[in-house]
Amino acid sequence: MGKVAAAGRDFRHWLVLFPRAVPAAIFLLTSAITALSVFAIERTEAEQHRAQLRQSAEEIGSALERRAAANTSYLRAGAALFATTDHVSQALFGRFVAELRLDSDFRGAEALGWAPLVARDDLPAQGRLFPPLAASQLYALPVTFIEPDTEHNRRAIGFDMFSEPVRRTAMEKAKVTGRPIASGMVLLIQPRKYGARGFLIYMPVFAEGPAGRHLKGFVYSPFYAAEFLASAIETHPAAGLAVRIYDGKPGPARLLAESSRSHGEGKAVRTQVVIAGRAWTLEVEAAKTGGLSTLSLVTLLFGLLVACLLMLLARLLTQQAIEDRAALDWLQEQIAIRNSLTRELNHRLKNTLANVLSIIALTSRRATDMGSFVEGLNGRIRALSATHDLLLNSDWGITPVRAVIEAELAPYAYEGGQAVTLSGPDVGLAPGDALSLGLAIHELATNAAKYGALGAPGGTVTVQWHRAAEGLVRIDWSEAGGPSVPAERGRGFGTDLIEKIVAHELGTPVDLRFEPGGVQCSLTVPVREPAEFVIRASRSERPD
Repeated sequence: MGKVAAAGRDFRHWLVLFPRAVPAAIFLLTSAITALSVFAIERTEAEQHRAQLRQSAEEIGSALERRAAANTSYLRAGAALFATTDHVSQALFGRFVAELRLDSDFRGAEALGWAPLVARDDLPAQGRLFPPLAASQLYALPVTFIEPDTEHNRRAIGFDMFSEPVRRTAMEKAKVTGRPIASGMVLLIQPRKYGARGFLIYMPVFAEGPAGRHLKGFVYSPFYAAEFLASAIETHPAAGLAVRIYDGKPGPARLLAESSRSHGEGKAVRTQVVIAGRAWTLEVEAAKTGGLSTLSLVTLLFGLLVACLLMLLARLLTQQAIEDRAALDWLQEQIAIRNSLTRELNHRLKNTLANVLSIIALTSRRATDMGSFVEGLNGRIRALSATHDLLLNSDWGITPVRAVIEAELAPYAYEGGQAVTLSGPDVGLAPGDALSLGLAIHELATNAAKYGALGAPGGTVTVQWHRAAEGLVRIDWSEAGGPSVPAERGRGFGTDLIEKIVAHELGTPVDLRFEPGGVQCSLTVPVREPAEFVIRASRSERPD
């Protein structure tokens, strides 16, 4: 639990230190994880798709080989039959083809034909032959019989297959190996509307004679490559796939057939198949897919949603952490201020009690009877009380100079026609300085009411203040219109109070003059800035 709590504090600390970076980092991290997940899904699906393509290629290749194997079995049967007779007639060939009862396994082959070996001397008896025999050619292998007997197939009758290099190469290889051999890509003699590209499979027929075994001819089958490919892939679902077969290595010139043209370059696999002893390349290509898979899209959208929610949550936690930190700082500040205030109050209370004791001592020495003692003491205690009320109203913060002076002059401002004029800027005093100023103004006002301008009709009192220097305010008290002040007069209690107690508390000298026209007094009081004495701040004023 302790480690969890410590981790929580550390997280909140980082939130406060980096209020924008932490939510952004969480968003980027979640987005990166989502991107890696999408990449892994796409890679896995690509591998699966490639494996499916490879499987499709193997299945189609097997189907092609099965088609070719089925046809070569018919060719082997024909070779075995024709080897046992001296002459292959039209009737024998037709009966053989009819008895085969070719089924669907023979699909893809155009026909079944017979091409005997004819020596140059026997050619006139052979009939039509094309192309003409070359001077160096000792024999020909013309197409003699072909089934089914259609107008389309009859175009090949008389064609000397030994005259064409690709066919001749396949027949010579079949003669050597004694087994069915497929030719390379050729253009068939009987073209169809979808093209003439194809190949042939030759099976040699040998006869035994006095001189040994000799070649008698070839049983063969021509194939249209496109039809042969279609017969192989119809058993395999190749929707969306482009299937191509090449004679040997892939290349445009070697393309035998293709099931469909692909739109754009998609993913493709290649495999080799062997058709009657000849190597082909089979290519299976999937259509090009645009964009991401469904699972990747769902993962991407879900990841982005989670990233946004986490970033929003982190932002809310950041805001809450900042507010909590601000509230804690505010409370700590208020506690520190209140502790300072308590110490200040204790100090001021001691000073106030000392002032009260000094006032009592001075009043008792100056009083001639109990009545004057009570009256003087009562007025001065009331002056302290009035200033204390101002301090309480300001929460013992700053107290305006004007408020202190108005509180002490309020009883005299509208009595007997006297005029009291106050003027000066808005400046504030510390609690102790306000008490000292209030006591000084009280003594000046009491003196003016008894002996000066506030006690005579038409008398005026002018109090002006202004900033004298940085952190100081000068207050000038001036009386006029009152009784003339005698040149010789004794020191009174107010004079001692102002020049001793007030001057000591303010820390600055007091200039008190008894001019013939009235009392003149100048005090210099320290000024305090408001922020130093604010002990209560509303929650709305706290920093965000």
